[in-house]
Order: sequence, then structure tokens, then C-alpha cells
Amino acid sequence: MANILQRLPENVPGDFYVDASCIDCDTCSQLAPAIFRDHGEQCSVYRQPETDAETRLALMALVACPTGSIGTSKKHDAHIGIDAFPSLIAENVYFCGFTSESSFGAWSYLITRPESEGGNLLIDSPRFATQLVKRISQMGGVRQMLLTHRDDVADHKLFAKKFGCERIMHAEDGAEGLGIERIIDGEKDVLLDNDLVAIPTPGHTRGHMVFLYQTKFLFTGDHLAWSPIRETLTAFPSVAWYSWTKQTESMAKLVNYDFEWVLPGHGDLHHDTVQNMRYHLHSCIAWMKTRR
Repeated sequence: MANILQRLPENVPGDFYVDASCIDCDTCSQLAPAIFRDHGEQCSVYRQPETDAETRLALMALVACPTGSIGTSKKHDAHIGIDAFPSLIAENVYFCGFTSESSFGAWSYLITRPESEGGNLLIDSPRFATQLVKRISQMGGVRQMLLTHRDDVADHKLFAKKFGCERIMHAEDGAEGLGIERIIDGEKDVLLDNDLVAIPTPGHTRGHMVFLYQTKFLFTGDHLAWSPIRETLTAFPSVAWYSWTKQTESMAKLVNYDFEWVLPGHGDLHHDTVQNMRYHLHSCIAWMKTRR
């Protein structure tokens, strides 16, 4: 829980605040950008919520914060934030909230599907929080867990034990040592079912993968995200732990696929037309080549 005695001086006066334990994962500033902002090495409150809708978003950020760094000086109904997750993004795709410190606040996602279509999918692992697990159970549980890379596995073992789900991960990110049930090897794309493709995209890590659902939703882990500053798709050279050159090369594979959504583990998500996404992807690749 946040400590008011460690309230950051960058916070504006008022109810909500961020304390010094913030790890600058930007979950709060992405969930509630009208309330929270990244002021450099950490986030803080730059405007207090003024409406019920804004308070709800601020409480969602409080719940989602991986380090419990957001606090309030007034009493609020915690279930306003807790019960908001999983939060609908579009159609049958949800943001899980409850991000994990071990994944540096990476976002994870839930896709709900009938059992006849393969059942629900969990993309990367959120915190194994009681309230979230209960809600996912009510929504049909988890049949498969798709792990983009080793950084964002968080509580995958607890979810696998709870739901008996099959985990899918690339061999090059230590999948065997993690006890993963289905291990993908090599750099060829793998059709997991009629609606789902696993696309190996080495760069951030050696065994990084992205997952494309219904040729519409692209779950990109730490490979690709939206830059609100540059207003285009982007990648992160400072965290290309394996190889920026390989990441640039593997990014080009995505040109072969149609998608409308980019849903990253870190960075901003984005929705646009297939044509505009392809334009932004080409722009990103060209920019990456200048960063060698």
C-alpha cells in the first residue's frame, strides 16, 4: 500500500497521490492520462479527478499498479477499481489490470471464446490476485496462456495450476525450464488454430513472440507499441536485450499480416485501419534502420 509519508512532491495537492515506491511502469498514466503523468523517472498526479468517471479510472490505476504506489487520503470503495477488471478493450478482448512488479507492470490480456472455438486465452500473466482470478473463473477460466517472452511470465505457474491451461512459449526464452507445455522453436510462424498465429520476433529477447488473433488484434509484448509523441508505431532500442538488428529484421515479418490493434505489454496500445497500421509499421521499420 502507498505511504502518504513518501508522497512524491510532484503530486498536486489533493486526494490521490503516488509515493516514492513508483517504478515508472506508466500503467497509471496509460489508464488515466487526465490524472497521472510521467514526470521523468516516476509518475505522479498532475490533476485530481473531478467526476465519478475520472475517480473510477484513478481507482482502476490504483488497483492495476504493480507496486501499490498509488494512494488516497480519503476513503473510497475499493471495488470500484477492483470490479472494473478485466476491462473491455474491444469485442471479446480485455485488459486484465493487476499488473505484476516482476514483469515491471507489463499489461496482460484476456480473450473470451466459446469452448467450441478453443476457450479463453490469457496473453502474458497478470498478478495472481484473488479478485481477478475469481472474475476470470466466472468468465470461463483459461484454456491457453500465450507467453510473449521471459520478462512477462509473472505468476504463470499459479494460473496454470488453477485453470489447468496449456502454456505456449518459445524455446529460446527458457520455456523448457519453466515447465511450459507447448514449446515453439525456430523462427517460422505457427498457426495455433483458425484464429490465432504465433509469430517469432526475436530482438527484445532471443525467444520473443507476438500473437495475432483474428487478423485484427496483435499482442506485441515488448516488440512493438504506439508512440503518442511521434504519433506512429515504435520499438525500444534501449531494451533490445538480445539484438536490435534482429528486432528490426523480425519486425518486417509483420508486414505480411493484417491487423487493426496493437496491444503491447509495455507502451501505448493503438487502434486504426489495416491500411494505416501497415503505413505506420513501414514507418517504424524505416526508423529502426536508422538506429543501428
